[in-house]
Amino acid sequence: MTEETTPKPVAQKAEESTSKQAAVDSEKSTPKTAAEEPKKTTKKPVERKPDVVFVGNKPPMSYVMAVMTALSSGAITEITLKARGRAITNAVDVAEITRNRFIKDLAVTSVDIGTEEMPAREGDNRSRNVSIIEIKLAKK
Repeated sequence: MTEETTPKPVAQKAEESTSKQAAVDSEKSTPKTAAEEPKKTTKKPVERKPDVVFVGNKPPMSYVMAVMTALSSGAITEITLKARGRAITNAVDVAEITRNRFIKDLAVTSVDIGTEEMPAREGDNRSRNVSIIEIKLAKK
């Protein structure tokens, strides 16, 4: 069984909205204690350093442009390329393309390699190790 509702007259709707507004205004005017007020949480945006480029599986020229843009700003003289897993080859390509074709006075200052332990995938019962690389490039 369904109940039919009849539309309310316009005057009745106006009365309801003013009574709701009055209730809201009265809540604002009454002082609340600290325990009653809901705590406001602000989410801080994640700050990304412009001197780090995370290399993934896009074409290498996308990352070359990111490196060149960061270095051309003038505020940065050193940039770090970070990659893991299969993207490591892409990161090496980005470093070499940038160094050999575009910015001749760019040098590799350090290369750090390591292993990162990743949580188990769904269905697996053990964690897995993933290789990581950090290539630091600096202007001479």
